[in-house]
Amino acid sequence: MIAATPPRRPTPIRERLELAWDVLVIILVIANLALLLFDSLYLVPALREAFASLAPQWQAAYEQNVHANFFAIDMLFVSIFVIDVLLGWAVAIAERRYHRWFFYPFVHWYDVLGCIPLAGFRWLRVLRVIALLHRLQRLGLINVRSWYLFGVVHKYYGILLEELSDRVAVRLIGGVQDEIRRSNTLLQRLSDEVLAPRKEQLVDEIALRLEAGLNDIYADNRALIARYISALVGRTLQESPEVQRLQRLPMGRQLSEAMDQTLSDLASRLIHEAVGGLRSPEFSQLLRRATDSGMDIMLAADTRGDRITEQVLIETLELLKEQIATRSWQQRYA
Repeated sequence: MIAATPPRRPTPIRERLELAWDVLVIILVIANLALLLFDSLYLVPALREAFASLAPQWQAAYEQNVHANFFAIDMLFVSIFVIDVLLGWAVAIAERRYHRWFFYPFVHWYDVLGCIPLAGFRWLRVLRVIALLHRLQRLGLINVRSWYLFGVVHKYYGILLEELSDRVAVRLIGGVQDEIRRSNTLLQRLSDEVLAPRKEQLVDEIALRLEAGLNDIYADNRALIARYISALVGRTLQESPEVQRLQRLPMGRQLSEAMDQTLSDLASRLIHEAVGGLRSPEFSQLLRRATDSGMDIMLAADTRGDRITEQVLIETLELLKEQIATRSWQQRYA
């Protein structure tokens, strides 16, 4: 068995030779593709007649020397491409790039198929150009990302990919909505297979968040709560007939103000002690029991005719579809 090992770094002379060969192959592939395109257009009668009327001597020379011998000329290109594949295969075997020696033609399938001199396979040779450009980009010899053509292709490739993915996502969400409308199976599976097995963890998480939330709310608004309690106690005492009669007695107003202050302090202390009790094990147990009961209610099947849970889920998915359908690429390129 031939094990795959990291290839050794080639010498500078070998790197220059490989670079020169890659550039030569790119030039030959581009020339071959240009010849294929021109000869394909030459087969159109209207274009051939226009070529003959504009440049009759060039048309006659092309007809006799190139078009008539097109297959032989293409075979010259193919022979060079075959040599390139064989050289690459030999180098891959020598450097043990792949796990087995015969993996190279499967990895570089586009090079192999592009060597077949048939019309359906000739255009695969453009993939060879892309692969060689990628290699030159990886070596840092060129910067394809700075090319204008790359920017245009990358832009419209992103637009096409976004449009296709959005359509697929909308279709999938629509299918989920149809499944929810037809039966309660999806929601029941969501309850039984997703929520129910994690019920204890969810109850603990919700209870901890509620405790932390109550503590934070009280800590952030303690002064405001104290002022509200003081105002509430003062307003209540002022509206009380007994207190009003008390204020008419000697020293009654001082007693009323002392009572107001005492009751406000007492109420604030009670609330402070109550909030402090939120961190007690008893309150934590009570909160977990209440959360557990709430989870049981939430996991119970919706047997009502209006099926509120399903409607909420369907409308939520509809909003998600509308958000996905928004063409964000129009905003990026506006």
